[in-house]
Amino acid sequence: MTNLAVVGGGVIGLSAAWRAAAKNHQVTLYDPEPARGGASWLAGGMLAPVTEAWPGEEDVLRLGEASLKRWPDFARDLEKEGVDPGLAGHGTLVVAFDSADAGHLDILAGHLHELGRAAERLTGREVKRLEPGVGSVRSGLRVPGDLAVDNRKLLDALYAACTGQGVRFVRERVEELPDAEAVVLAAGAWTGRLHPLLADAVRPLKGEILRLRPRRGCLPPPTHTVRALVEGRPIYLVPRGDQELVLGATQYEAGFDQAVTARGVRELLDGAERVFPAITEYELTEIAAGLRAGSRDALPYLGALDGRVFAATGHHRNGLLMAPVTADAVVAWLEGDEPPEDTAAASPARLHQKEHV
Repeated sequence: MTNLAVVGGGVIGLSAAWRAAAKNHQVTLYDPEPARGGASWLAGGMLAPVTEAWPGEEDVLRLGEASLKRWPDFARDLEKEGVDPGLAGHGTLVVAFDSADAGHLDILAGHLHELGRAAERLTGREVKRLEPGVGSVRSGLRVPGDLAVDNRKLLDALYAACTGQGVRFVRERVEELPDAEAVVLAAGAWTGRLHPLLADAVRPLKGEILRLRPRRGCLPPPTHTVRALVEGRPIYLVPRGDQELVLGATQYEAGFDQAVTARGVRELLDGAERVFPAITEYELTEIAAGLRAGSRDALPYLGALDGRVFAATGHHRNGLLMAPVTADAVVAWLEGDEPPEDTAAASPARLHQKEHV
């Protein structure tokens, strides 16, 4: 049994703490607001490695798909602990509005075809038949294998599972490494402050997100997650089971600034109106901004930094998606087992390699 300290109480830290405690390790988790603060609380909840895929990021796709395969069992295990995490299998619909967007969609479709990934091309009329509330579009791409999860139900489920497994919570921000036999660094955008190797390797990426609900007489939210590029800016709408619709997300470099900007909200609403015109009559229930943890190359850092410290950070837009495979990597490290195969490319050893180039 190892005395393990987990720094960070978002989806990555909670997942690692839960899985480690279930293996009878003694776990203490440090976070001022476990399961409530940080990017996990504001996430859209998409589990969509295929529609996030792009040429040159094949390692990210492989790692995302390895984690996606783990998600059904991960969700079932959480539900057995007492709380349903809200996993949904409605798939993703990617839409193109103009010729530039259609060109982007062609590149994505071609890339996925080369990789042997399932994706169905749709005409504009076929998109409208599938989702009548979507605006006028040129074409679409349907990806049936993508999942989504209610991020806040997930956090509640993970917190309950950790509590049930005996994880001890210390509600404070960590400024230096805790005194423990093993430490997992999962503090998101703030992780770079905790280890010199990560100091210039993890950076905050700001993103605003909105939550809305249909008022009486409005069209209901789409049945699929709908993604689009609007004038080159990515936008997504993720339906929730309780008629809530999550709209996101802006992304830009702003340091640790978490203020919501009028420009960001305007861009999201303008883009959403083109994707799903009925949204203009929805009630706007929440506006917030969070900080994702960006890495140098879109891959997270998963692996040992030294003999007692393990990095589990830099997941960028894929924190929720990659939580199961990250937790498995942490447990493998603690148990002295081989890590999941697809985590090799995410090893922090690549930071040493770049230092010597």
